[in-house]
Amino acid sequence: MSITLTLQTTSTIPLEAEVISPDRLAGLTEAEIAALPVQHGNEKLTLGDFFRISGSGSEEIRLDGDLSRVKLIGAGMSFGRIVIAGNAGMHVGAGMRGGEIVVAGDAGDWAGAEMSGGRLLIKGNAGHLLGSAYRGSTIGMQGGEILVHGSAGNEVGSAMRRGLIVVCGDSGDFTGVNMLAGTIIVLGRLGWRSGAGMQRGSIISMHPTEILPTFTMACTYQPTFLSIFLRRLRDEGLPISEAHIHGSYRRWSGDSVELNRGEILLLAS
Repeated sequence: MSITLTLQTTSTIPLEAEVISPDRLAGLTEAEIAALPVQHGNEKLTLGDFFRISGSGSEEIRLDGDLSRVKLIGAGMSFGRIVIAGNAGMHVGAGMRGGEIVVAGDAGDWAGAEMSGGRLLIKGNAGHLLGSAYRGSTIGMQGGEILVHGSAGNEVGSAMRRGLIVVCGDSGDFTGVNMLAGTIIVLGRLGWRSGAGMQRGSIISMHPTEILPTFTMACTYQPTFLSIFLRRLRDEGLPISEAHIHGSYRRWSGDSVELNRGEILLLAS
């Protein structure tokens, strides 16, 4: 039986609840879970002040209600599973090291920021800075995978080091900015200045886009690694077509202001 947390009260003030994680809740009784501390503005309150709690001892957590004002759900988690039936607030899955988070609705900014393992599935849209580095940090996402069924905001995968990010819709400006390595696949359209400052890594889109002048057209080819990725994503129910899998891609090398070893692959029409 999973642990179910049902939001009982809403507020315009964000609730910081990094305690909502299998690492913290597994093995606890309902009373112990209710007593865990949360930060509400400048007040220190408890989880039980905001949620009705049922179930105990499980590595799976279910969250019901509109959690768009609840921050840091699953932050730093290393195992287990969290299912969010609605929207999730900022920093969901930030720094996660393992396990799985499923968001049925939209996710706020900084979802999966600096994560190093695990799986974050967002069935709606994601905000800005998906899988990115926090300000002042030189390394963002270092492993794991993020799948977004909708669109995402600006700076997807900023300073990304490893891992996979897939956006089924469009991504905002500066996708893959300062990217160190890893893979970003956008089935929709890339925003402006994608790949700016990237050193290594791959950014893939199924639509044409304006490429920065510091990138050079290298060739048109059929990347073997991409067909493997795409077949697996299709098996998971993502909208991957035969044209995506078997099509040719234009390869742009850059960014020449850095190492010039990154690439942007655009499906050739």
